[in-house]
Amino acid sequence: MEMVLLTALGVGGATVIGAGIGFLFKNLSHKFSDIVLSFAAGVMLAAAVMGLIIPSLEYGGKFKLLITIGGIFAGAICLNLIDKLVPHLHKMVGPDIEEHQKTNLSKVLLFVMAIGIHNLPEGIAAGVGFGSGDTTQALIIAGGIALQNIPEGMVIIAPMLNAGVSKGKTFVIALLTGLVEVVGTLIGYFAVSISTAVLPFALAFAGGTMLYVISDEMIPETHAHGAERGATYALLVGFAVMMILDVLLG
Repeated sequence: MEMVLLTALGVGGATVIGAGIGFLFKNLSHKFSDIVLSFAAGVMLAAAVMGLIIPSLEYGGKFKLLITIGGIFAGAICLNLIDKLVPHLHKMVGPDIEEHQKTNLSKVLLFVMAIGIHNLPEGIAAGVGFGSGDTTQALIIAGGIALQNIPEGMVIIAPMLNAGVSKGKTFVIALLTGLVEVVGTLIGYFAVSISTAVLPFALAFAGGTMLYVISDEMIPETHAHGAERGATYALLVGFAVMMILDVLLG
C-alpha cells in the first residue's frame, strides 16, 4: 500500500513539477512544446497497449476479446461524455479577466480541463496496474504516465498567464489537475483489490481512456503549429523508449 501511495503522489506530482518548469520557461516555442508533448504521447501509447490492453487479453479468459474491446470503447465513451458534461471554469479563475481575454481564456481552460479530466482515468490506470499484482509492470505504467504529465504541466502555464490568470491561481489549477491523478490511482487500486474479476475490463477501460486522450487531444494539439513531422518522430521515439523499458524490465 505504501508503494501505491508513493506512486500516486509521484504521478500527480509530475504535473506540478512540469508546472514549476513552465513558470521558469514561460516562453517555450510551440515547436519545442509540441515535440515534448508528442514524445509523451508515444510513451503513453506504449503504456496503454503493452501495460493495459495486452494484459487485459491475458486475464480475460474465454471472452477475452469481448471484454477487452468492450472495455476500450467503454473507457473512450466515458471520457467523451465527461468532456461534454463538465462546465467551463471561468468562475474558478475569478472575474478579474479583461473582456478581450475571455475568448482566449475559454480555449485555454478547455485544454486545461481536458488534462484534468483525463488525469483521473490515467491515475486509475496506474492503480489498476498495482491491483493486477505485477508491481514491475505497474511501475512502468506509472512511470510512463508521470513522464507525460511533466510536459503537460509545462504547456498549461504560459497560456493561462497570457490569458490573464494570476500566477497564484494558475499554480492552484495545475496542482488540482495533479491531485485528480492521486485520487484516480487510489480508486483504481482499491477497485481491483476488492474484486479481481473486474481486472480485465478495468485494464481495457483504462487503456481506452488513454487511447482516446492521445487521439482526441494530444496528437491534434502537437500537429497544430507546423511541427507535425518532428512531433510524429517524437511520438515514435517515445513509443520505442517505453517498449525498450517494458522488454528490459518485464
